[in-house]
Amino acid sequence: MRHPDFPSSLAVPPAWEASLRLRFAARGERSALVERRHRGPLLVQKPLYPEGSICHVVILHPPAGVAGGDSLDIDVTVGAGAHAVLATPGATKWYKSLGREAAQRVTLTLEAGARLDWLPQENIVFDDAHARLATTVTVAPGASAIGWDAIVLGRQASGETWARGSLAMETTVNGGMRPLWIECAQLDAGSSLRHAVAGLDGLNVMGTLWAVGEGATQALAEALAEQLPYGPDLRAGVTRFEQDGQSMLLLRVLGAQIEAVRHLMVTAWSALREPIHGVAARPLRLWAT
Repeated sequence: MRHPDFPSSLAVPPAWEASLRLRFAARGERSALVERRHRGPLLVQKPLYPEGSICHVVILHPPAGVAGGDSLDIDVTVGAGAHAVLATPGATKWYKSLGREAAQRVTLTLEAGARLDWLPQENIVFDDAHARLATTVTVAPGASAIGWDAIVLGRQASGETWARGSLAMETTVNGGMRPLWIECAQLDAGSSLRHAVAGLDGLNVMGTLWAVGEGATQALAEALAEQLPYGPDLRAGVTRFEQDGQSMLLLRVLGAQIEAVRHLMVTAWSALREPIHGVAARPLRLWAT
């Protein structure tokens, strides 16, 4: 059906429906990508091993952006004893959507003893974009996971503001018999929450980092909290959850510029990786390009 704000003569481009299925497994002393299936424009590069036994994979979306009507579905399973690092080569751009919603669904499943670093670059929401992001993480006992998402409202580099559009975010982290954390948020460009002190307080960059595993202790949360800033242009806080024998740390970040938010999240990941995974942090080469 034609959106009422657009004339019938305006051609609406076809939507992409893309999916990617990846499975990692322990093979001797290495973790290996043992299964990959894709449909549409979602691909992975050749697995890399910059840390020796840990399997690194870069997820590619050749169109370089997500338009109205597009649907991306990413499903990753890390088998028992395997360790995978997944990243993207650049920011995901959510284009003006001509009234249609665009969606991305990410499902991350960790079996017993598995480890995962989910480290995509930021999402940039263009003016008049309608985006929905859903992430579900399931962490078996004895497994550990660290991941993040960052959102930039408007194209900061070109001075564009996010004056129209909507953003829906749904995140579930499961551990044990019940979810450790569930969050559903709906943000409209014109919402008063964007400028409310209890909301975004006029800041246009949001970051969330979660870390699940036996190493997610209260002492680690307090040590991280001591290093976090709280100022007018960059602020962060950390919370700890525990349920059914599973522990989780949740880091929230608000900022005026993506560079500062990105740096803070990378610094937090670097501090958390060894306590959570038992592996020292090694910054990705992608972050230096």
